[in-house]
Amino acid sequence: MQSKFSRLEIAPGVSFNAIKDDRFKTGRISVTMFLPLERETAAVYAVLPFVLTNSCRKYPDFTSLNRHLEELYGASLFADVNKMGEMQALTVAVSFLDDKFTLGGENLSCSLTQLLCDILFDPLLTEAGAFKEDNVEQEKRQLIELIDSEYSDKKAFAKTRCEQIMCQDEKFGISKWGEKEEVVALPPKDIVKAWQTALKTAKIEIMALGDLDEKSALAGFKEAFSKIKRENVAKFETQVIGKAEKVKEQCEKQDVAQCKLVMGFRTGAAQTDPEVMAVRVAVALFGATPQSKLFLNVREKLSLCYYCAAKYDRIKGIMLVQSGVEQKNLEKARAEILNQLDEIKNGNFTDAELDDTKRSLANSYRTIGDFLSGLENFYLSQVFDGEFLAPEQFLEAMEKVSKEQVAAAAKLITLDTVYALVGSEEVAR
Repeated sequence: MQSKFSRLEIAPGVSFNAIKDDRFKTGRISVTMFLPLERETAAVYAVLPFVLTNSCRKYPDFTSLNRHLEELYGASLFADVNKMGEMQALTVAVSFLDDKFTLGGENLSCSLTQLLCDILFDPLLTEAGAFKEDNVEQEKRQLIELIDSEYSDKKAFAKTRCEQIMCQDEKFGISKWGEKEEVVALPPKDIVKAWQTALKTAKIEIMALGDLDEKSALAGFKEAFSKIKRENVAKFETQVIGKAEKVKEQCEKQDVAQCKLVMGFRTGAAQTDPEVMAVRVAVALFGATPQSKLFLNVREKLSLCYYCAAKYDRIKGIMLVQSGVEQKNLEKARAEILNQLDEIKNGNFTDAELDDTKRSLANSYRTIGDFLSGLENFYLSQVFDGEFLAPEQFLEAMEKVSKEQVAAAAKLITLDTVYALVGSEEVAR
């Protein structure tokens, strides 16, 4: 069967979303807390989900917690932090065997809902009301390693730097992890305050996916949140700038073997704007498929880049073009990337190219339902919209986009930022 989506508000600003699908042998339940992305709180909120999943009062150490997960047919517990628009998304999730495959008819949906509630609402605290210092230090070290790994990954680093420069006066320019120095300095009591604030004020989306007992999950979360006084609930807010007024340029040098060129664009369409689907198609035609103009021309035909691809952030309304180039080809690559965008703006693409692009996008939409995590991310990305569409509805809307609409959408796109990361020796020349 196709997945069936239902949604119910169970407390102020807390929604329970069930994506029923009997094709899977596993289930997944996640709780995502959305909070405004702020420089002052980014680091403490980034640490929070990892500290919460380290232990709880009922399972006071990592060993007892993992033993319990093993007893539940090897269920897995996850924590993650993401940035969606200008919101910081803190996720705690469990993945587990579908109830119908248990040997004794156990209700794993109910058991793992209870575990998530223990983790979220009843963490392990000291007599002084703080998280245990050794647990906090362990999770801080691991978060610092994540931050350091992004610096080591020059492709990811260049993307982040372009976003920071492009959105330096917007919350989107803030790192989802916060700053390394702030993570190092975090005391355990500050994380407790962040936990208390998140439970009271975060916009919370609960996702229950698979052929699980969603009624048990719903009842468990409903009871847990009934004990929390919810107030001043955060709103999904993201500043969208439709057009770039001037181009910002920055070149930085590091010890890199391959230069990174990242170009940031304002697309003029975000979230629920009517042009969004046409922009999706335009960006895919430009640089998001193996048949795209950037891949076939800039990379293959002209050999100006080792890789060159475009990605559209619909919530923020921006597009980034990432490429790996040789220093001598930086300006040529930049010029040709802009030239290929102009080609789309001028309608210089064939019906066959548009059809190939749509087929590639259609394949992406059709494979969304192949993984529970894909379905989760698909529906979670729509919480900013106020309405939820199934993948099939996206397909229908995409197929209706005309060549004229694609060209018109491309004309909305303006260059905002050009960031280059080059080798130290190359700059010295």
